Amino acid sequence: MADFDYVAIDTRGNETRGHVAAADAAAARAVLDRRRLFVVRLDPGSAPAAKGRPLFGLDLGRAKMSGKQLTLFTRQLATLNRVSPLEESLRTITRQTEQEGVRAIVATVHAGVVEGRRLADAMAREPKSFPPLYRAMVAAGESSGTLPQIMERLSTLLERQAEIRGKLLTAMAYPSVLATVAMGVVIALMAFVVPQVVEQFDTVGQELPLLTRLVIGLSDLLVHWWWLLVATIVAAGVGAWAALRQPPVRLAFDTWLLRVPLLGRLLRDLHAARMARTLSTMVASRLPLLEGLSLTAGTIHNRRLKAASDEITEAIRGGGSLSAAMRRTGVFPPLLVYLAASGEAAGRLDEMLERAADYLEREFDRFTATALSLLEPLIIVVMGAIVATIVLSILLPILQLNTLAGQ
Repeated sequence: MADFDYVAIDTRGNETRGHVAAADAAAARAVLDRRRLFVVRLDPGSAPAAKGRPLFGLDLGRAKMSGKQLTLFTRQLATLNRVSPLEESLRTITRQTEQEGVRAIVATVHAGVVEGRRLADAMAREPKSFPPLYRAMVAAGESSGTLPQIMERLSTLLERQAEIRGKLLTAMAYPSVLATVAMGVVIALMAFVVPQVVEQFDTVGQELPLLTRLVIGLSDLLVHWWWLLVATIVAAGVGAWAALRQPPVRLAFDTWLLRVPLLGRLLRDLHAARMARTLSTMVASRLPLLEGLSLTAGTIHNRRLKAASDEITEAIRGGGSLSAAMRRTGVFPPLLVYLAASGEAAGRLDEMLERAADYLEREFDRFTATALSLLEPLIIVVMGAIVATIVLSILLPILQLNTLAGQ
């Protein structure tokens, strides 16, 4: 099989360049004729060079698409592919994309399609940008002849996931900024204000109140031993990171996370909603459920939830049902288990999984809104209490001196 570089004119009169693999020049011209391309020039070429090993284990090549860029690309392709051929849709997206990195990635996919590859195979040339789950759904659409519908479902799925991520970041942004500012104010008070006030009491010779002595001790620790505090925090962080790299420790930690009040429920519902929506899309796309579960499990970071997904996969492979396998793991919301059982009984699993995802996402919205409304005043109250304690520790010696002077 030889490789040829070509310059051709398509049916609209536009010049197109690409690469095609064929037995000889005549076979290459026949392939291009079937694509309705008028060959202007056909020269012997070479296949794209294989990528070498990354230097020092680091991949210094082209960056991957971000989640936002992949979502936009999928929506563009879903829209254009309804009214134009796949090759033309990819060429249009390549020309309209402003980011140079994304344009290069889409151009690689477009070149693969022009060479005669299936879209999923062309996307496999950029595995960092198009994950296995994404490519599997594209391959299912190509095999069943429903690629436009699959791309539409994929774009909807990615948009919903992006919406959930955006809501989560929005919910965490304000409390994080507020907590950071509060911590900065407390550190500034302890490091700069308290030492200045303490100097005024050095010559008094009177024993200071207990609260004042405690605050002064903490201030001295922060001012004179800050390097030890930083070293301790760094050492603890490195130690925790090394421990969490051990599978048994990581599994125990992730299991504990799911049992933490509020946080555990948030993690569980987020995973359940994502899994339900992904499986709903894959079932509606006629993709095998086992393949969907296997690919979905690879995207889960929580080891306990990943182990539960693997258990479900093995149970279904042994002839069990999805709902029964979910129930046995004990980590999925009861509503999801019930709706999955109803969908299996009625032969409408995709629809019921989608409804479960909608419900869990609405619950997530309400939960984060309630938690945020409680967290903000809690941070303010805690900050006020700390600042009041510092101020009180300064005022107590002054009041004590005034009392002694009055006697």
